[in-house]
Amino acid sequence: MTDAIPAPQRAEEVAELLVGAVDLHCHSGPAAMPRILDHHEALLDAAAARFRALLYKDHFYLGTAHAVILEKLFPELGVKLFSGIALNNASGGINPHAVDHAAKLGARIVWMPTLSAANHIEQASGQAKTFPKTAQKMLDPIPLRCTDGDGRLTDATLQVLDLVAEADIILAGGHLHVSEMLVLFAEARRRGVRKLLVNHPTYIVGCDDGDIRALVELGAYIEHSICMFVDGRAKKYEPDKLAHLIEVAGVEHTILSSDLGLQGSPRPVDGFRGVVGTLLDLQMPKAAIRRLVGDNAAELLGV
Repeated sequence: MTDAIPAPQRAEEVAELLVGAVDLHCHSGPAAMPRILDHHEALLDAAAARFRALLYKDHFYLGTAHAVILEKLFPELGVKLFSGIALNNASGGINPHAVDHAAKLGARIVWMPTLSAANHIEQASGQAKTFPKTAQKMLDPIPLRCTDGDGRLTDATLQVLDLVAEADIILAGGHLHVSEMLVLFAEARRRGVRKLLVNHPTYIVGCDDGDIRALVELGAYIEHSICMFVDGRAKKYEPDKLAHLIEVAGVEHTILSSDLGLQGSPRPVDGFRGVVGTLLDLQMPKAAIRRLVGDNAAELLGV
């Protein structure tokens, strides 16, 4: 039984499995939402754990310039730093001009609307009720969809897909409802987008097992937020749920990212330590764990 493994030995085992890890979903600051660490501190934590790469996510701004400067300032740390743009109201919504600029600056990911998504707003009294709040009241969001009243993708969305395909970067579903995301990802593939990512499919997005399988059939990676499986304010599920979700999509199509930085939860790297311990308790093979916490994400980033 894993309970018989001495704590120092388990810590060493976890540390070894995190060498080369990649966090595609780090919520460090500065940010409008209160964060427990900043981008520099997140970099230092990742370097101490010998991560391969770290990707900063903010719901309101493109963080690529921060990533470029920090990597230049601290090359000896050996961590590749990236960011991208979330197509919320602060970025002009589903805005091809913002995507064009982000891609040309070096962004590696475009998230479809998150807190500005109509689906997110409609769930304000449901799952989205637990979503972190900004430190100061922001303007009320204008609901965004990637489809029109007839269920067809908007012209702006189609232009965004073409820009993402041309740049060969990641298209993430954000907080769109799965019904929108299936239409979006199918068209994205037709237009040459090679890298598709579904964020926390069981939270706000509304995926069931069949939806996850359908998205995998389109070539998408399924990203689960570590924060929902480790102790902290965002915890929602027990280990058996994580094991089930990995089985549904398959190890080769699953990515574990922290989605951490929020108050009341562990730091991102500590979240990784916790989930790796959980995977070991679940008797997950070490090669599979490495894929889940590093190799699959590295493939999307090209590192």
